Amino acid sequence: MSFFSYAWDWLTNGANWHGSGNIPYQILAHLGYSALPLAIAAVIAIPSGVLIGHRGGRAADVVINVANAFRAIPTLGFLILLAVDVGVSTIAWLLPLIVLAIPPMLINACAGVVAVDPDVRDAAQGVGMTTWTQIIRVEVPIAIPLILLGLRTSAIFVVATATIAAYIGFGGLGRFIFDGLASDQYGPVAGGALLVVILAILVLLLFAGLTRLATPTGLRQQAKSQR
Repeated sequence: MSFFSYAWDWLTNGANWHGSGNIPYQILAHLGYSALPLAIAAVIAIPSGVLIGHRGGRAADVVINVANAFRAIPTLGFLILLAVDVGVSTIAWLLPLIVLAIPPMLINACAGVVAVDPDVRDAAQGVGMTTWTQIIRVEVPIAIPLILLGLRTSAIFVVATATIAAYIGFGGLGRFIFDGLASDQYGPVAGGALLVVILAILVLLLFAGLTRLATPTGLRQQAKSQR
């Protein structure tokens, strides 16, 4: 049997949609395991990236390089290290996912603000805008496509990787994958993996729509004229 055959047979089995730990329950749990670290990372990374990008210069280059270096941290290895060090707890799966989510958001927020045309900044200062007004009303709207791109990238990474919570006994779609591997049942492994892929695609589509809605009309028209 192929991967899709195993997944289809398992997903169309009505017993898997009812009872304890059913598919809808684990999908909701997986979304919870994804949303919490993503929200925490966004609160940390996006404002930091915007402020660093506003300052620009050497600091922005250093932050981008350091954030890129953090991408090399193996998420599962970090989880195992924390589980051994602090025990099986929320922090053991939450912190690795936060660390995974921060770099794309931080880098894109910083790069988006750094790329704002200096003439636009000068014009904003020329009309008497304060630093904070300039950041909020000028720089962030211009940088919003890159900011949302970073958020989208982080969201896809986290949704795809939140399966690690099940590795140390928590729930989510990873529960099907790890339990299936432990019992040599390929149906839940294939079905759980396929559901993760579907969730990641839905996140991609969601952020594509959000980016279109949040991007200022002037920037959209400018992008079309440059094609």
